[in-house]
Amino acid sequence: MKFQDIYRYFQEPPPIYLSKEVAVCYVLFVLNEHGDSYGTALIQLVETNYSMYRLSDTVLYSALKFLEDECVIRGYWQKVEGRGRPRRMYEVAEEKLEESKKLGLLWHKYLGEHQIPESQQLRSG
Repeated sequence: MKFQDIYRYFQEPPPIYLSKEVAVCYVLFVLNEHGDSYGTALIQLVETNYSMYRLSDTVLYSALKFLEDECVIRGYWQKVEGRGRPRRMYEVAEEKLEESKKLGLLWHKYLGEHQIPESQQLRSG
């Protein structure tokens, strides 16, 4: 290791992988703000809009299962043209909307505590 390596680490830090707890809040934030979504889109969205974070499929699907088991979200199958099998979509359960919004706000709190530069926060568009 050289000093140059240390400087490079802080200039270009490695991605931070979300824990299940944070992933739950992230998923709810996205579903509340953007509407129904599916696993691959949720993973891509975090990488695109919050470039210093990563969400593994194992953690994501564990978070989705937890939210389904708690009846905060519902999964349903949607046929997609040009795709052989239907896609598993997720939506917030209407009766848990208030709880989902509270938990979704924790995603912003998490981002704030980690002082993410504005250039790496959610980009509109």
